Amino acid sequence: MIYSDKQHTISRAELAKLMTALSDAESREADQPWLKQAEIDALKSQIAEIEAELSEYELLKSGQISFSKTFALEELPHVLVQARIAAGMSQTDLAEKLDMKPQQIQRYEATNYMSASLARLVEVSRALGVKTSGMFEGTKQTGGSVFVWTDADDILWGQLPYKEMIKRKWFDVPRGESPLEEVKEYFLRAAGPEFATAYHRKKMRSGNVPNEYALLAWQARILERARKLEAQDELAEFELDDRWLPELVSLTRREDGAKRARRLLAKKGIALIIERHLPGSYLDGAAMLGDAERPVIGLTLRYDRLDNFWFVLFHELGHVLLHLFDELRYDFFDEEGASSDDSIEAEADQFALNTLIPESLWDQCLSRFARSEEAVRIDAANLGIDPSIIAGRIRKECGNYTILNDLIGQDQVRKQFEDVGDDLN
Repeated sequence: MIYSDKQHTISRAELAKLMTALSDAESREADQPWLKQAEIDALKSQIAEIEAELSEYELLKSGQISFSKTFALEELPHVLVQARIAAGMSQTDLAEKLDMKPQQIQRYEATNYMSASLARLVEVSRALGVKTSGMFEGTKQTGGSVFVWTDADDILWGQLPYKEMIKRKWFDVPRGESPLEEVKEYFLRAAGPEFATAYHRKKMRSGNVPNEYALLAWQARILERARKLEAQDELAEFELDDRWLPELVSLTRREDGAKRARRLLAKKGIALIIERHLPGSYLDGAAMLGDAERPVIGLTLRYDRLDNFWFVLFHELGHVLLHLFDELRYDFFDEEGASSDDSIEAEADQFALNTLIPESLWDQCLSRFARSEEAVRIDAANLGIDPSIIAGRIRKECGNYTILNDLIGQDQVRKQFEDVGDDLN
């Protein structure tokens, strides 16, 4: 981020150098076109990042950016800098208002206010007219969070990870245009304003503290790609029916079962989208309703293992069949393995376990006690499922993730989707 007019001038000069370098690279003859293109792409990426920072600083300083007066506590350091610039104050101006030395404000901002006391943060917030808000989680809410915006006007568009979204080519920023305006237009086009309202509350099961704006941006991408499937008539009409689930379970035995699962789900009216997670989201899977009330499941393949893929997929299917169509209207986001006392997540977990291996049959499995590869393979053959499912369940139930490593299907999922346009890297 650019903090001052001096840094703005330096960044402008750096941008000019990069633009010259790009022009030279584009006009230069090359024996290896791929190497030339790699250089051009790298320069364009640097240019886009600097242009985004320049645009943010200029729009803040000119007063063209408006943002909510209330912010999540973890975003406070960045917001304090934004508020100072938007107020037309230099670091020296703020220091004088607080009766401090300018160097102290410079140190605070350079370290994201990590060295500031709570009393000092309150003082700076008051001076800049910034109010903070946080989220309280009681003892009965451990392992999860709910994020709610009243309407799209409450979204702080600058908090969306637009630099990463541009880097992944989710949308382009025409030269001279504001990246903040472009990211807003992208979200409204890809997801729609209703996904930033209380009608679509975001329920996150996580052992970490997720960035809610990363979740929101990732959801927009998932919905955008699901809409393309609908436009291409690749999705059937959805019916709330689970009689086809045994067919899905049987696909676990196929070498390309994960890829076949996507085709089967499409025939049942469910879009399955693979899209890697954004930094700060700690995300493995999600379930939501897209256009025409069709369910959409998003997976990140954060862990490239068959046992993880099948459990997360069936967990999200549990949300689809048990929860998506009730009156709560949640969009479900999940970090696999996060502990939770939440009854809704417990129901989805149990759905996944019992659908993959019915409880009565699990009780008869010798591998639960022997925990050997041979026992797992025998039980898997008897149940008609892939050994990775049994191996993964044993590892989770006994809390030992060092056993049965050769059976969990490591590096067996992503390669199944390499030729279908998914963002896996």
